[in-house]
Amino acid sequence: MKRMKKILITLLTIALIGALGGCSSNSNSETNTDVTPTTEPTAEATKAPEATTEPTEAAETDGDLSGTISITGSTSVEKILMDMIDEFTALNPDVNINYTGTGSSAGIADTLAGSNDIGASSRELKDEEKVDGLKQVIFAYDGIAVAVNPANTVTDITLEDLVKIYSGEITNWNQVGGSDANIVVVSREGASGTRGAFEELIKLEDAGGLVEDATVLEGNGNVQQSVAGNANAIGYVSFSFIDETVKALTVGGVEPTAENAKAGTYSLSRPFIFASMEATQTPVAKAFLEFAVSEDGQGFVEDHGGIRVD
Repeated sequence: MKRMKKILITLLTIALIGALGGCSSNSNSETNTDVTPTTEPTAEATKAPEATTEPTEAAETDGDLSGTISITGSTSVEKILMDMIDEFTALNPDVNINYTGTGSSAGIADTLAGSNDIGASSRELKDEEKVDGLKQVIFAYDGIAVAVNPANTVTDITLEDLVKIYSGEITNWNQVGGSDANIVVVSREGASGTRGAFEELIKLEDAGGLVEDATVLEGNGNVQQSVAGNANAIGYVSFSFIDETVKALTVGGVEPTAENAKAGTYSLSRPFIFASMEATQTPVAKAFLEFAVSEDGQGFVEDHGGIRVD
């Protein structure tokens, strides 16, 4: 009897050990299943930043450009720039370019602050804007035309008389060979590169600055329209804004033409500049800057009365 009891105890013990072994095995399997999923997402997350760089690498190697370019700055470059943008985006349909005409100073300030990809300026960079890392590309030269109403009999103006008109020393057209009528002086907003270049070229600051009652407008187009609508007005605009609605005066007897500006015989001329920070320049922005000075890009400069850089 005792022997049978021992046999039963032994059998029960073996059965109990077997059951515990099975539980242990199941427990280990569940643990392994938990570990595997937590490892896989970590690996995928590590790969994600690499994927974001692939389009850039493809754009550099294959010429298949994609991305967005933000350009702010001079309104004087607008007509040339918009044609360049249309052509460039037609050739590169995955590229989007946003341009906002804010004036040269604002465009350069945006570039220095990292708020745009490219700043457009219609004047030389000022000393305080020439910081390390700022790269400039001159893509055209332009002349500033002195515009009057077609009804005005005056056809020529000297730099000396021009500065006297804009400083308020000369106030009547009969003082410069015209009819007896008060001169309506039209100028540009403070951030305008055209204004900065014009005032620097005629040395207006030395004469006391802009006359207080001058009409100050934003943009070449608004100046053009104001002069076109007032027989006694005088303004200044980019060459590209001269059309049949206004008359461009000769300055010191020199015609305001691209040829004369390029030759240096026309007094009121200036460069058109793109500025960008070299360290943060994107491949697509670099490609657009190269396009601006290409044969195609220079064609648009000529189409709008600008002067080629070559």
